[in-house]
Amino acid sequence: MRLPVYLDYAATTPVDPRIAALLGRHLTLDGVFGNPSSATHVFGRQAARVVETARCQVAGLLNADPREIIWTSGATEANNLALTGVMRAQARRGRHLLTSKTEHKAVLDVCRWLGQNGCIVTYLDPDPDGQIPLERIAEALRPDTVLASLMHVNNETGVIHDLAAISALTRERGVLLHVDAAQSAGKLPIDLQTLPVDLLSLSAHKLCGPKGIGALYVRQRPVRIRLEPLLYGGGQERGLRAGTLPTHQIAAMGEAFRIASEEMGAEQAQIRSLRDRLWQTLAGLDRVELNGHPRENVAGILNVSFTGVTAEAVLADLPDIAVSTGSACTSATNEPSHVLRAMGVDSLRARAAIRFSLGRFTTVEEIDYTAGAVIAAVNRLRELSPLWEDIQQGSESGQSATPKANEKRHISVPSS
Repeated sequence: MRLPVYLDYAATTPVDPRIAALLGRHLTLDGVFGNPSSATHVFGRQAARVVETARCQVAGLLNADPREIIWTSGATEANNLALTGVMRAQARRGRHLLTSKTEHKAVLDVCRWLGQNGCIVTYLDPDPDGQIPLERIAEALRPDTVLASLMHVNNETGVIHDLAAISALTRERGVLLHVDAAQSAGKLPIDLQTLPVDLLSLSAHKLCGPKGIGALYVRQRPVRIRLEPLLYGGGQERGLRAGTLPTHQIAAMGEAFRIASEEMGAEQAQIRSLRDRLWQTLAGLDRVELNGHPRENVAGILNVSFTGVTAEAVLADLPDIAVSTGSACTSATNEPSHVLRAMGVDSLRARAAIRFSLGRFTTVEEIDYTAGAVIAAVNRLRELSPLWEDIQQGSESGQSATPKANEKRHISVPSS
């Protein structure tokens, strides 16, 4: 079997060879390389057509109007534009923003900044399975709530939130809804003709496209959503996102979404079977715990805690297998996952958590090799672990050696 093994698709994906070939055709003189805003010559007009074709391809996956797709540099910029753009443009309506403690840092850090600049932010706790009950969202909505920002699929646990129920609630209450769909677009069906979502962030590099390109869906009907731009310049993208459009990246993102629209069903079924195969094998170990909802989860993410060892020690013992301890954006902090802690997971279990994320090019051989290597590593490390010995002795005496999670409030409003 070819080594090393890549199982960190939630962090980024390898570019599909079909998409890589397309990228190259939009870079050189013999391809379509022009500035899409240069309408006075054929090179610019060709590039503009490529951009609009890609816009249609992205919109097609979501069943949206192509005019509702705004190009960005990625989901992080799309999140920033959605949250700050709405709260600035809608300041007269209110200053209250609702989100959850399990959001990606690209949302949480924006909310923190907004909270320091005049907004009031409510952070919702999830249930232990990672989901947020609809009634908890309803309780937190206020007359001055302008926007709710809740992700579709959690990037660490793979937990799926019920967009249909959440969007129906926010629409009924007159609250705008932003959804971070970086981990769900192309993996779960999203129909924006039936889902009353107002803003939705997208990324190409989570879907076998290139890094550095994403998009924000901004609803135009029945009411056009007003945003204040982050960048000012040449007035591109209806004045919402200035800057010369990267034709090659946009064409590649369009192709990534086109491929996903055609292959999503079969591909996700294959990935699901591989994920289940991995989990069934790992679950044979003693004291292995699944983090997240047992059923409402995306096909490609599996988050598992191995009691008695740390995830860092397991990863160090598996240098030829690429997995992670959580979000790639926070992996350098060496802190327990904020997602797992919000779910009430104690620090020992959080530090023992490993995220396996599968994708388009994952094979059965890689899954079987990984399962065997992980089991061997965990067993080796447990033999050396005083903590594991204490846990076993606690189990034999009928007592738990794992500290209980602290009691937590479901809603918190940090001071601004």
